[in-house]
Amino acid sequence: MGVMRERARRRRVSLTGQLFVASVALLGSALLVVGLLWTLHHRAQVEYQYEQRALAIARSVAAAPEIREALAGGAEAERGNGGDIARAASDVRAETGARYVVVADRDGIRHSHPDEAEIGRPTSTDPSEPLAGRTWTGVQEGPAGVTLRAKVPVTAPAGGAPEADEGPAEDGVAGFVSVGILVDELDTALADALPGIVAATAGMLLVGAGGAWLISRRIRAQTHGMEPEEITELLDGREALFHAVREGVLAVGADGRISLANAPARELLGLPEGCVGDRPDQHVGEGALLDLLTGRDADHGVCIAVGASILVCDRRPVRVGQADGGAVVTVRDHTELSRMSDELDGVRTATWALRSQSHEYANRIHTVAGMLELGEAEHARSYLAELTAAHTRASTDIAQRIGDTSVAALVLAKSAQANEQGTVLELEPLSNLDSPLEGTLRRDVLLVVGNLVDNALQALGEGGRVELLLREYGAQESEDGAMLEIRVIDSGPGPAPGVRDDLFAPGTTTKLGPGHGPRGLGLALVRQACLRRGGWVDVERDDGDVGEDGGNGGRGAGETVFSACLPLNGRGPGHGDDGSEMESPTGGVR
Repeated sequence: MGVMRERARRRRVSLTGQLFVASVALLGSALLVVGLLWTLHHRAQVEYQYEQRALAIARSVAAAPEIREALAGGAEAERGNGGDIARAASDVRAETGARYVVVADRDGIRHSHPDEAEIGRPTSTDPSEPLAGRTWTGVQEGPAGVTLRAKVPVTAPAGGAPEADEGPAEDGVAGFVSVGILVDELDTALADALPGIVAATAGMLLVGAGGAWLISRRIRAQTHGMEPEEITELLDGREALFHAVREGVLAVGADGRISLANAPARELLGLPEGCVGDRPDQHVGEGALLDLLTGRDADHGVCIAVGASILVCDRRPVRVGQADGGAVVTVRDHTELSRMSDELDGVRTATWALRSQSHEYANRIHTVAGMLELGEAEHARSYLAELTAAHTRASTDIAQRIGDTSVAALVLAKSAQANEQGTVLELEPLSNLDSPLEGTLRRDVLLVVGNLVDNALQALGEGGRVELLLREYGAQESEDGAMLEIRVIDSGPGPAPGVRDDLFAPGTTTKLGPGHGPRGLGLALVRQACLRRGGWVDVERDDGDVGEDGGNGGRGAGETVFSACLPLNGRGPGHGDDGSEMESPTGGVR
């Protein structure tokens, strides 16, 4: 099949060949018309010139005094002069090369003619026009053949000098002069001019063919030698690939305008369907996204918060030869991947906590075994009772205050992690998450609690204290309706004031040292989860005693408070339909 297609392509004339042939054919047709019009115009000019020549000869003969006097004297005078009119006309004909010079009187009788047998006979054509005193020119057929003729009246001497262009002077007309030039002479003159016309037309055709060949070569170079069907196949394949990829792809030309944008890119970036040809700032507000699209921030693999999503964007410049071809921006939704990674981190934390507990329980079992070998059974019993009471007390306290098993398990695992780290994690007495949570809300609560507690533990390091509050408010207890408040307080140094404003933006981190994968996404995910449900998240630095809140009373100075609100029913006020905040998409705001 491929071989047959290749043979068919070889048999077909190429696009550039078709353009060349079409251009030469069109140019040849145009030059043919031009040559024909040129020939007709030249014939008209030659005919006019010969007409004026015949008219000038006729006028000069008609103005000759001997011709006027001879015609005024009548036929007897002409015979008495021995045929002076015929000799004068013959001399003029010989000098000018006219086919004939005929002089006739008022009766139309010839007094001169190239054929002497015709002298004395009437003219073969109508003499009424010149005998009426009017000049006449035209083509007529007579004994000499088809000729271009000029007929001029001859006035008698008493009438003064004859003027052929004056009005009728029938009373003063003594006869007329008819001068003829063969039409064949016109054809001969035209034939002499034809080689020049043909040569000029052929030269223009050759020049035009050369220009058409150069244009066809230029088009072939610009299309890289591809034929129309190949260009169509390439365009169809590009369009299919462009719209089939799941990632968003957006191209910005060298002029700063959007040249391409597939459906995922428009959906992720919130662009309208007809955005192609517009500038990015017509649809995107000031911020990190606009900086990326316009090239003010050309970093690779940056994370940007757009609405309720965290996008990983990558900008790559495009070069077309040595010219700037703009840039291509790829966009991927990192929200779901980061959420799954965060859930995996929670599982890893729980596994790590269980492993730590297994080591701890192994040590305790060895301790009990040693007591039994020493015969201290009573001490072993007391030791086990103490351990069981402490574990039961902690587990029971968490289970009583947190009714959702998944959230309780996460808090218990974080508590074990804090103990292993040498940090105290306390559940606030005011915590009252009584009922199990539905699927999406449970996932968002696990994400918020896990990230906020992890941040607090990493900020503290060894030692310190972390307090966790999970409190559910009913529709009557809150102006914004049913909601869940999550508050994490740690005694660490807290973020620097310069970082605090952008703490919830993707890529912002206070952690030191290398890490694996994108950093600074934990708090950004927390913010996105809150915004998606119509809630908010905020951070405060408490540098003095606080005291009005019973659950937080008695804490010392120097504490960092992360507060998050997740509405339980729908979205809270002041947020868009997509769950994003109406104002800026960056920063942790309430």
